[in-house]
Amino acid sequence: MIVCCKQVPDPEAPPASFKVDSVAKKMVTAADVKPVLGQYEEFALEAALRIKDKLGGKITALMLGNNLVRDVIKKALAVGSDELILLEDKTFDGADSWSIAYSLARAIKKIGKFDLIFCGRQSSDLGAGQVGLGIAELLGIPAVAVAKKVEVVGGKAKVEQVIPGGYQVVEVTLPALITVTSELGALRYATLKGIMAAAKKQPVIWKPADIGLEPSQVGLAGSRTRIDKLFQPIKETKCEMIEGETPAEAGANLALRLREAKLL
Repeated sequence: MIVCCKQVPDPEAPPASFKVDSVAKKMVTAADVKPVLGQYEEFALEAALRIKDKLGGKITALMLGNNLVRDVIKKALAVGSDELILLEDKTFDGADSWSIAYSLARAIKKIGKFDLIFCGRQSSDLGAGQVGLGIAELLGIPAVAVAKKVEVVGGKAKVEQVIPGGYQVVEVTLPALITVTSELGALRYATLKGIMAAAKKQPVIWKPADIGLEPSQVGLAGSRTRIDKLFQPIKETKCEMIEGETPAEAGANLALRLREAKLL
């Protein structure tokens, strides 16, 4: 199994810690905002670990980025992943969903044999929800999105897929890609043994050339979209007091005002 993970700024940080650089068209976080493993990626890790608990096998955590914090990313090893591969280089900066999916797909091809790929349903920072399904398309394998439970039975993945008002059960042949949502449940805590083992393991680091790509094909240079404008919306609230000599008159005046505003 391969689990695609992402290091993100802590989404629990106060909103004031996040600013928009309108000139550079990017989000800027305060220095005291610490990076964490993405929440949805943690759900994906837990899905893989539950299958490993029942059937055994190997889990490879795969991450893309630059200046990845080892204490953060090694959490994937501490909870039970067997291997950690990093696509780590400054040329990966600024990537859009296409560029990220393309780079990860090339890395997965280099890894070779796999039965299942797990991704979070979306990232905790940008939340586009496109990378996982993009990887599946590039690899030419089936995909099931928004899974709350995954089991492997008889060489197929049996997936409980969240839909409006409930869920449906889907079976998919392997190899396949599955994106996981919060209904699956939180990632288990790392044991002391797991933390100590993770401290001794070193991640495998691949540059663009290691997956057969030029720097011009990854990151911002390889992106197919450009941000035209990035801004924080201005939120304003207005309060209008509706009065009357009596409660009945105030109610009638309110109804009249709502009709004028075409809310009734």
